[in-house]
Amino acid sequence: MTTTSAPNQATPNPVRRAIAITLAVIAALVVGFFLFASLYADWLWFDQLGFSGVLWTQWTARVAMFVIGFLAMAVPVFVAIQLAYRLRPVYARLSSQLDHYQEVVEPLRRLAMWGIPLFFGFFAGFAASAQWETVWLWANRVDTGDLDPQFHLDSGFYLFSLPFFSTVLGFASAMLLVCLIVTALVAYLYGSVRIGQRELRISKAARIQLAVIAGLYLLVQAASLWLDRYKTLTQQGDRITGASYVDDHAIIPGLTILAIAAAIVALLFFVTAVIGRWRFPLIGTGLLIVSSLIVGIAYPWALNQFQVVPNQETLESPYYQRNIDATKKAYGIDGLEKSDFQAVTDVEPGQLRADAETTASIRIMDPAIISPTVRQIEQYRTYYQFTDPLDVDRYQIDGQSQDTVVSVRELNMQELGQAASWYNTTLVYTHGYGMVAAKGNERTADGNPVFVERGIPATGALTTGENYEPRVYFGESSPTYSIVGAPEGRDPIELDYPRGEDGAARTTTTFTGEGGPGIGDPFSRLIYSLKFQSTDILFSDAINEDSQILYDRDPVDRVLKVAPYLELDNDPYPSVVDGRIVWIVDGYTLSADYPYSQVVSLRDAISDTTNTTPRVALDDVNYVRNSVKATVDAYDGKVTLYAWDDTDPLLQAWQKVYPSTLKPVSEMSGDLMSHVRYPTDLFKVQRAMLGTYHVDDAQSFYQRDNAWKTPDDPTQTNAVLQPPYYLTMQMPDQEAPSYSMFTTFIPGGDDTRNVLMGYLSVDSDAGAQTGAKSDTYGKLRMLEINAETPVPGPGQVQNTFNSAPDVSAFINILKQGQSQVLNGNLLTLPVGGGLLYVQPVFVQSSGSTKLPTLQKVLVGFGDEIAFEDTLQGALDVLFGGDSGAVTGDGGTDVTPAPEPTETGNPDEPGGDGSTGGGTGTDVAFQAALQEAQQAMMDRQAALTQGDWTAYGEADARLTAAVEKLVQLSGD
Repeated sequence: MTTTSAPNQATPNPVRRAIAITLAVIAALVVGFFLFASLYADWLWFDQLGFSGVLWTQWTARVAMFVIGFLAMAVPVFVAIQLAYRLRPVYARLSSQLDHYQEVVEPLRRLAMWGIPLFFGFFAGFAASAQWETVWLWANRVDTGDLDPQFHLDSGFYLFSLPFFSTVLGFASAMLLVCLIVTALVAYLYGSVRIGQRELRISKAARIQLAVIAGLYLLVQAASLWLDRYKTLTQQGDRITGASYVDDHAIIPGLTILAIAAAIVALLFFVTAVIGRWRFPLIGTGLLIVSSLIVGIAYPWALNQFQVVPNQETLESPYYQRNIDATKKAYGIDGLEKSDFQAVTDVEPGQLRADAETTASIRIMDPAIISPTVRQIEQYRTYYQFTDPLDVDRYQIDGQSQDTVVSVRELNMQELGQAASWYNTTLVYTHGYGMVAAKGNERTADGNPVFVERGIPATGALTTGENYEPRVYFGESSPTYSIVGAPEGRDPIELDYPRGEDGAARTTTTFTGEGGPGIGDPFSRLIYSLKFQSTDILFSDAINEDSQILYDRDPVDRVLKVAPYLELDNDPYPSVVDGRIVWIVDGYTLSADYPYSQVVSLRDAISDTTNTTPRVALDDVNYVRNSVKATVDAYDGKVTLYAWDDTDPLLQAWQKVYPSTLKPVSEMSGDLMSHVRYPTDLFKVQRAMLGTYHVDDAQSFYQRDNAWKTPDDPTQTNAVLQPPYYLTMQMPDQEAPSYSMFTTFIPGGDDTRNVLMGYLSVDSDAGAQTGAKSDTYGKLRMLEINAETPVPGPGQVQNTFNSAPDVSAFINILKQGQSQVLNGNLLTLPVGGGLLYVQPVFVQSSGSTKLPTLQKVLVGFGDEIAFEDTLQGALDVLFGGDSGAVTGDGGTDVTPAPEPTETGNPDEPGGDGSTGGGTGTDVAFQAALQEAQQAMMDRQAALTQGDWTAYGEADARLTAAVEKLVQLSGD
């Protein structure tokens, strides 16, 4: 008999094992170093900027919350598994199926008993880490002094405490549910829970553990139900945000009953853990479910259907009034000053004499149109660019406040072409140069802007100081990163501007500020090589011991990193302040938890023609404050935060979270204060709310008989809101013109008349005194237009402009030639006892070179319109030959308009009621117009017959006629 010995088990090759361990260690080290490099680069950036405390706060809070979340989940789950296993019945008779399960599970038992808690712990840790801001705000909460009308709690409870308690209870529910599931699973696997022969048997130990966990879970649910009572004040209902009659008389009492019932059922589970009877808690649970259906669904439905609906206005009025009052306070519109406005629609000579100061500042240079013009005039090289649209600002020039359209000359790296090497894009083309500013109310003879600041090197009224710094290293279009700086005496390599002395082709410079982390040492170069995945940073000889790396250069990005709790305005703008170009950025604190305040979609509210796809972090909000004004120095990127609204409770709490990061308003210079303005996005949100909440009483709110909306932009073909606009203007109740922002309202609804119902302004001038805001800054004024005398809205006026025979003939002819006609912003101005509409008309080539020039100005008042070369001429024609107004373009040397004729007389040339002169009575213009029309008909006939020779001849005549029309209208 022979025997066969079992083959020897293969022993692990020690070399392979060592190699595997080595590779694993190396991989771990590489991953760890990449993680370290990212964190270290962040620290270098924050430390250089002086905001390292912000980063340490975030890191500390996230790590602390991760540890708390990890332990709060992993420890209870581990204890639940251990108890269920250790208290298992040792000699229990198991089924064959359970025996099989245990054979499979037993080899992995130790791993599972540790792995399951770790698995859930890591998930819970990351979830808790993401909620650190909620916890820190609660820990640093402040009282607001405002009590809600339902529970009489401070509104700070809803802003800070309620979100925190909801987060804690949600976490506790998840933890207890996981403990309950793993306990039941382990108990079943090891025989503590046996199911068979229509019988459920539970061991004493398992019964106690399951009953206690279930009782704790129900206690947490009871607390959640109790907390849900307060959430009714921030939940969106059918008409309002906040508790309604049904909530007050059914939902809130019902939640109170259910919370108490859940607590009682939890006690029954605790009793079961002692006496071992499941009947009472199970019956209690069933009754709890039935009660929730009755008091949570059935009773509120019946109350609403049979009591509220037939008497809605009477019963809901107190709650509507709560919503009105809270909404006005939460959006800062409770200080609205309203006045009735009986608008006149008739015109007469001298009607605008009392408004001469306002008309002198009317902006005719549309910042959304003239960006190509500025680019063509001021670009100098293809690698420069300007923002589109341009920004608006105001400056003191020769002792007078001047509204301007502004932009900085930034780099456009996409236009470098073959010169776009790493060396050029990183070390040579590092910054833009200079500010460009043009008067908003003036034009040259050929329709171009009148600049007050321009050129390379920079010259103009804004740069008269000796310390002016024109270089723009930090802007909205800066390169991703640049490496700058060099020891004193080394030849500069950065391109400053494409013009030099003594015939040189260019001027170079070296950055001398503190704008970014230093990368002069090999270790820092390695860190940033990894961050930007560029070996050139590591091996370039052009980098020296004084080199700095500039990145995260967009002013919005910089402010967001150092103040992550802010929502930033979508329209940062540059200003020359104390000899430096700085970006001014408005920051908001937002919440969706203010009691009884109406929720609005932030994205929808701020979306309009100038910003069709706004950037928002929190969309649905019901509380907003412009709490912070931030500046970013365009040269060295320095970020300064000012606590603009130090009464804001959210800002007060965040100042505790991030201490010493904000400066008081008292430290703002007078020059900076003179360029601060009321923020655009805040005004848009406020006008969205005032469409409904301009009323003061619940009856009007309920009936919606006076609901308004913002009109669509009449210059656009798609449905997009008309943007508000800044102007220096005097409202009827003001003593002098002030820099303000304006918007209009028309009746609400989808198919309503386009007539004006309201006109809203806000004083946007913060003054020019160091450390002190103007008393009138932020004052909201509403003109409620009397409906007895209909005033055409923007849509009606634009339609009138477009359909006027002389206007449409001129524009259609231009469109048929090699030109395009661009309607500028339609401005509405409360002057002359009524509402004046002003719209500049620009003409540009339809070719590749875009150079919009202002050629005409349309004005309308009541049912009358005029269409002239200048605003001054158009107003004089509109108001019977002498409007009494003085405009910014009054002295522009353009072709004078002929004497006006009476409008509305079809027997006279141009007397069709649309315009009183200019295009209608000028003989040369009419002749050119007829030539163009004939050429158009001849060209179309030739095209139909396929006669290309005749087509070319007619097209040439059309082009010549169009050129003559443009010359007659603007030269």
